Amino acid sequence: MHEYKRIGRDLVYKGSIIDYYKDTIEVANGNTVKWDFIDHHGAAAVVPVTDDGKLLMVRQYRNALDRYTLEIPAGGMNPGEDYKVAAARELEEETGYKSDELEFLIKVNTTVAFCNEEIGIYVARNLVKSEQRLDEDEYIDVVAMDVEELCNMIYEAKIKDGKTISAILAYKNKYVEKN
Repeated sequence: MHEYKRIGRDLVYKGSIIDYYKDTIEVANGNTVKWDFIDHHGAAAVVPVTDDGKLLMVRQYRNALDRYTLEIPAGGMNPGEDYKVAAARELEEETGYKSDELEFLIKVNTTVAFCNEEIGIYVARNLVKSEQRLDEDEYIDVVAMDVEELCNMIYEAKIKDGKTISAILAYKNKYVEKN
């Protein structure tokens, strides 16, 4: 195994959900290289399951892609929150449902080449209608969909979001295919 040693990390930009750094790395042959590094402040997501087995999905505009996406509810963690607390908060904020029954599903690192973002993903059952509480710049439509329909959308490249793909397939593998 080749050895890498970080010998410097310089902050380039401090943001609200990420900090961007330029790292200086010493590689195995002794040369030094500059690598980009994005420090993400953490995120949580949730797979909301309705009583009839459908998954609540959110359709929202994503600026980075300049299009609407279909995703599981998710968002950044607030200071002091753990993944489960943040997942419960995002469930209510984005879908207008609450649940006292959140079960850990998986954790994913989204972009390992240059970012340390880790998302803790939970499954929420026994959903109780509450009130959607969107940020002033958020406009989200909530849709209930069958797992098979979502899997087909993944395989047809209609859903390309990594956390959503991971969550849906993990949910299907753990809960749907076992029955």
